[in-house]
Parts: sequence; C-alpha cells; structure tokens
Amino acid sequence: MTPIATIIAARAAVTAAIAFGGMLMVPNDANALSLRVKMACAADYYKHCSAHSPGSSEVRSCMRAVGAGLSRSCVDALVSAGEVSKAEVERCRSASQVAARTP
Repeated sequence: MTPIATIIAARAAVTAAIAFGGMLMVPNDANALSLRVKMACAADYYKHCSAHSPGSSEVRSCMRAVGAGLSRSCVDALVSAGEVSKAEVERCRSASQVAARTP
C-alpha cells in the first residue's frame, strides 16, 4: 500500500470509529438497535437519513421510506434484528423492479 493510500485508509478508519462511537452513545431503550444493525447501516444512515438523530423514530421512518435504496447488508441486518420482515423486503424489491421496468 502506498503512503498516501495508507493515510487515506487511516483517516477513513478514524472517521468511521468516531461516527460509530457517536451512534453507540444513543441511550439504551427497548427500541435500541443492535451493534450489527448500526455497523451494517451506518453508510445508509449518513447517505439518506443523517438529518435525524440516530435511533429516533424519524430515522426509522426515513430508512423505511428509502426502502429499496438501502444496501443489502443493511437490509439483511434489519431483517435479522426483526426491524423489518423478509416478506416486506420482498414486496419492496418486487415493487421497485416493476417500477424500474415501467417507462
């Protein structure tokens, strides 16, 4: 790895650690998300819903509205955590595929 690539990778790692640390400081409650969900969905959160506080009902609504735009790893983590059902994911994927084919 070149020195510049090493520096860029180190900066990315520090930035990710700070972001994840901030997400982990959300108070624990009945609706708290697992670490797996936080890690898998961090990029999706920053891309689509960072205007809302992590773990808030607004983030949940925003992520649900993004739906098919979420990464597969995020969706898989949300399904595993029980945040969304596999059937709902399939319905959303089917609807987005139909919309993509419709001119």
